[in-house]
This record gives sequence, C-alpha cells and structure tokens, in this order.
Amino acid sequence: MSDSTPADQFFDAAIGLLQRVRDEEAENIEAAGALLADTVAADGRLFAFGAGHSSLAAQDVVYRAGGLALMNLLAVPGVVGVDVMPATLGSALERVDGLASVVLESSPLRSGDALVIISLSGRNALPVEMAMAARTLGVRVIGVTSVAYASETTSRHVSGTYLKDHCDIVLDSKIAIGDAELTLHTIPAPFAPASTVVTSALLQAVMATAAATLADRGIEPPLLRSGNVDGGHDWNRRVFEKYGDRIFYRQ
Repeated sequence: MSDSTPADQFFDAAIGLLQRVRDEEAENIEAAGALLADTVAADGRLFAFGAGHSSLAAQDVVYRAGGLALMNLLAVPGVVGVDVMPATLGSALERVDGLASVVLESSPLRSGDALVIISLSGRNALPVEMAMAARTLGVRVIGVTSVAYASETTSRHVSGTYLKDHCDIVLDSKIAIGDAELTLHTIPAPFAPASTVVTSALLQAVMATAAATLADRGIEPPLLRSGNVDGGHDWNRRVFEKYGDRIFYRQ
C-alpha cells in the first residue's frame, strides 16, 4: 500500500501534466509566443478571455507584475469568475448562442489584434462563437483547451464544432475529461482539479516566450513591475504613458 497522501498524489498528478505540456506543446508554445510578439511589434493589442474557472488563467496574465502590460481582459458580464449570483448562471450563459458576437461588437477588438480564448472543454457556444467571430474581424486567435473533450463529448454550438476548430494556434492542456485528478474508494466522485494550475502555467510560458522573442528582435517588451518593490509604480507609470492607447484596463 502506498504511503503517499492525497496532497502528494495531487502534486504528482499536476507535475506530470506540467511535464507533458512542456514536452508535447513546446512547438505550439513557441508559436503562440511569436504570434503575441508579432502583434505587439505591429502595434496590435492583446486580449484574453475565459469563462467561469477558465477566467482565472485569463486574469492571471492581465495587469500582472512580470507580465505584458498590453494584455487586456475581454470580459463578458456574468461569466468572469463565480461572483455572479447564482454562480450557476455563468455556466448557463456559456451556452447562449449570439452572446459572443454581441460582446465583440461592443469591445475594442479590431483587425490585427490577438485574442487568447481559454475553455477547458471548448464545447460551449460562447468560446466557439467568440473564436469564429474574432477571426472574421481579422483577429488572431490562440485557444487553450483540452483537446480530449472534442473526441469524447458533444459540441454545444450549432455548428457542431469546438474551440480548437477555430484557432490559429491551439494549446492542449492535456486535462482529462471531468477535470479531477484523484479518486478514492471512500469518495463517490473524482476530485482535485488541476486545470487552473496547468492552464496558468501554459499561458505564463507563452508570455515568457513572447517577451524573449521581442527582446531578440531588439524591442523592449512592455513589462510591468510589482508595485510592492521600490520604483515599481514609477516604472509602471512610464509603461502606461507609452502604451496607454493599447491598455484598456485603466480606462
């Protein structure tokens, strides 16, 4: 009998998934970082979107110490996080046809921008429609999803397609269907989700790649510093002044 605790088992599962995405998604991570660097160099803007718990990874790359200042959150009312009441409403809104198109029409997104869409299952109407509509606008789309869902679940979009089918680049998080890594004979349901850990790590790897790619091209990446270190606020103020027309979370 193993002496490992559930905590040990979860860490092992998360580390295993991180190793898989590092090894198996390296080429796509490099391509996604290059796409973001291309967008920044061409005076484009960067956006990230995720619904429900997928929004956590999107928020993690917006207004982030050590992150790209140009990454903006594309917010859809009622689906960003679990602060809407009741929380189940957010899940219902993900399945509403037409919502993504309305949001994009009122957003600052324009041709030449880049949009990261995060959806673990990639099956709901909202992320699928958002990717389709964004590409129609001339926006480059990076999708972060678990590709396994496309082979083992049914799409909830009228087209029968998934997020992965409408992206310029797909990052596969390798998360198993159900997003629960552990089981115990004393517990009737699987538990311990790892999608947030893995998805956030994937995106931070992409951001690091984008910053290094810009530097390799002789372009100083527009990075933010922590406001909790001396000089951080002054540094960020200069970045905001230089790139203010491409930063929307301060307006």
